[in-house]
Amino acid sequence: MVPGKTYRPEDYVEILWRRKWIGLIPFIAIAVGTVVVTQFIPNRYRSSAQVLVVPPQVPKNYVEPTVTSGLNERLQSMTQQILSRTRLERIISDFDLYPNERKTQIMEDVIAEMRKYISVQIGRATRNDPSYFTVSFESENPRIAMQVTDRLASSFISENLQDRTVQADQTSQFLLAQLDDARRRLAEHEKKLEDFRRAYAGQLPTEVQSNLSVMQSTQVQLQALAESISHDQDRQLTLDKLIADMLSISAQAQAAAAARDSQSAPAPVTAAEQLAQARAALKQMLLRLKPEHPDVVHAQRTIKELEQKADAEALNGPVGVDAPTSLLLPEGDAKRLSDMQAERESLGRRIVVSREQEARLQAVLANYQKRVEAAPTREAQQIELMRDYETLQETYKTLLAKSQESNMAANLERRQIGEQFRVIEPARLPERPISPDRLRLNGLGALGGLCLGLALIGLLEYRDTSVRTDDDVTLSLALPVLAVIPVMISEGDRVKRRRVRLMATAASLVVTMSALAVAIWKSNILLQWWGR
Repeated sequence: MVPGKTYRPEDYVEILWRRKWIGLIPFIAIAVGTVVVTQFIPNRYRSSAQVLVVPPQVPKNYVEPTVTSGLNERLQSMTQQILSRTRLERIISDFDLYPNERKTQIMEDVIAEMRKYISVQIGRATRNDPSYFTVSFESENPRIAMQVTDRLASSFISENLQDRTVQADQTSQFLLAQLDDARRRLAEHEKKLEDFRRAYAGQLPTEVQSNLSVMQSTQVQLQALAESISHDQDRQLTLDKLIADMLSISAQAQAAAAARDSQSAPAPVTAAEQLAQARAALKQMLLRLKPEHPDVVHAQRTIKELEQKADAEALNGPVGVDAPTSLLLPEGDAKRLSDMQAERESLGRRIVVSREQEARLQAVLANYQKRVEAAPTREAQQIELMRDYETLQETYKTLLAKSQESNMAANLERRQIGEQFRVIEPARLPERPISPDRLRLNGLGALGGLCLGLALIGLLEYRDTSVRTDDDVTLSLALPVLAVIPVMISEGDRVKRRRVRLMATAASLVVTMSALAVAIWKSNILLQWWGR
């Protein structure tokens, strides 16, 4: 560049025109080279299959599915399984993929390369429409791309069905094992409750009311027995009084008979006769003395002792005064005395039986009283047992319901009426490659060649300090220009320049035609290979 010179647009045009070959040659070379290189880049084809997620045919209100994870989680899990080395290695072997790479690389690298060209994308049409996902695969062979995509879509469908069935079966088996364990624990606890009820029968809280009823009934019976015993004792006292009176009369008669017959031996005096005589003597005393008199008190004490002896004689055997009294009393009075003595003996026996029955009822009452008193303790123990029992029972009912639901869900999956994957757009043979984008690459190559040419022109012009016009001389040397001598070009120089231009043009044409020929040849080979 000339120092101090101000360049105008026409100066830049002149520079470009003057150095046009320096800019055109890199432009043409890089553009043509890009065309040639892009022709050798292999075409890659992508085939896609769209899989629809069909919801269960049975509403969730009737059968709750066991698989509750979202589509993203399940697809991620299935993708990891399908893209595993074992399955991809089988696909590579079945379709003979990457033959050259398998000769030079290990299988792990080949599988990693294949994973780069497998894509799984989830989509949703609208808010109410079911979800879907797209499986795609890229390959240099369009038919291989279609076949591998179809295999991958089928793998997703079969894997989904197998996973849902296995998961439903595992859930059902787990719930069944938990149900068996809950049933066993419930049976053991029921056995404990049964043993508790048997061990403390009659002391349970539920039996308190019946125990109180029995106690009330027993108390009523005791009261009735007490009244009966009191009545019998009163009747017995009355009979004793009557018998004593009649025996007193008989004693007086016997005394009179004894006075008349002093030679006969005196008859033994019974306790009843002594009681009658004592009572008769007490009556005579009460006519003369007050009840607080010591003789009256001593006579009353003697009468009580004689009453006990008379009761004992009545229990041990019949009174032996019938013969004498029957001789000394009128026939009607003797029979009446005999009846009263028999009645008195019957009353004595009935009193003894009533006393025994009273003692038995007292024991029964005490037993039921102990049961009622032990009820609060048994209630606390039963509450503790029932608390665990109710928990186990509720757990068993819950597990039973869940187990039945899980069995229905497993049957739903086995019959393939649950959630399914269905191919709605199968893999098709791709008609055009997705890469490389040759038009874009060629454009970028041409743009790069043009930028390189302009950069070379700018560099050469920056380093060129030669002057070409009188203005350049004036600016660079600050001297006036006296004359300008034009460049004299000989005929030989013109021919030489023309020859160079022709050779450059021919070379450019040759390179361009070669690139076009290579492109056409490459296209024909691809068409023939695709047609196969």
